Amino acid sequence: MNQFFERISARVAFAAGQPQAFIVASLVIIVWALSGPLFHWSDTWQLVINTGTTIITFLMVFLIQNAQNRDGSAIQAKLDELIRAGGKARNEFIGIEHLTASELMLLTARLEELAGDTRAHQRSIEQLIRRR
Repeated sequence: MNQFFERISARVAFAAGQPQAFIVASLVIIVWALSGPLFHWSDTWQLVINTGTTIITFLMVFLIQNAQNRDGSAIQAKLDELIRAGGKARNEFIGIEHLTASELMLLTARLEELAGDTRAHQRSIEQLIRRR
C-alpha cells in the first residue's frame, strides 16, 4: 500500500507541476464560467465548481505533503553526507532536524554569535593590513 501511494503521489505531484496541468485547470474554469448562462447561474452550477475544487484541493494536500517529505528527507541525507565528508564541517550537525524549534533557535543564535565574532576578527585583520 505504501509503495502504491508513493508511486501515485510522485506522479501526481510531478503532473500537477507541469504547465499542461495549469492549462487544463484554466480550461475547466473557462468552460464552467461559459456554461453559467446555460444553467441560469444556479446554485447547482456554483456547487459543481466549489465541490470539485474542494475535493481536488483536499487530496492534493496529502500528495504534495508526501512529495515534500520525500524531498526534505533526500536533501537532509545529502547534507548529512556533505557534513560527514567535509574536512572542516562538524559532525554534530548531522541529525539536527530532529531538534525542537526552541533548540534550533538556540543553535541558530549561537552560530550567529560565532559568525559575528568571525566578522569582527576579519575586520580587525583588514584594519591591520591597511595600516601597513
